[in-house]
Amino acid sequence: MVEQSAGLANAGFMGLNPMFIGLTLLTMVLGLVTQWWIKRTFNRFSHVPTASGLTGAQVAQEILRSKGIAAQVGEQTSRDAVAVTAVKGSLSDHYDPRTGVVALSEPVYGVNSIASTAVAAHEVGHAGQTAQRYFWGELRTRMVPVVNFGSQAAGVLIMMGFMIGLTGLLWLGIIFFAGAVLFQIVTLPVELNASSRALTSLVDTGILTTDEVPAARKVLQAAAFTYLAAAMISVLNLLFYIFMARRR
Repeated sequence: MVEQSAGLANAGFMGLNPMFIGLTLLTMVLGLVTQWWIKRTFNRFSHVPTASGLTGAQVAQEILRSKGIAAQVGEQTSRDAVAVTAVKGSLSDHYDPRTGVVALSEPVYGVNSIASTAVAAHEVGHAGQTAQRYFWGELRTRMVPVVNFGSQAAGVLIMMGFMIGLTGLLWLGIIFFAGAVLFQIVTLPVELNASSRALTSLVDTGILTTDEVPAARKVLQAAAFTYLAAAMISVLNLLFYIFMARRR
């Protein structure tokens, strides 16, 4: 569920610049706190079963069907259906709008818990966004190819711009990096909306009881904070590069 833009705070060419060191420490602390929170919250509620007894995969299928979206388990055989598949790792859950596949990690797919239920519902929330052509989701998907190229080129251009003193090259890198920052910002409403859809679906379908909803909300809030932190780190890096470029 976690997707951060490439930070450039490890660029050695910045030397011992005090602002650079401070920014590096701040982003490191923010990143560590974020990862600690999401892992702690997920682990805490991964041991709390739900009254429904449904696994993450079953939760995903149930919500999809309640929304009138065809669902199937395993590899996708129909482009008209959303496939619910297992993927290796932990917290590696995601939804691919290009293929219509909800991929659930090992601690989610076949496990019954508050955490697995919340995560599965969140990923299905993204499938609902695709079905309803949610504006921010559509925009984010269209940005992916450009941002993938831009974020990779940004680091090289910024480093070369500083090292050889080419201001034009530096600003070009900053523009590419700004595109990655914009992508992070656009991601925020997409993720928040998916979590909102998840909670609504879990309540409407009766998958969670009233007493279980607050715990699921905590899981989703912790996950949302990772995206907020990623956006904050990206913005701080961007402001730093702009500040350094203006001083040249």
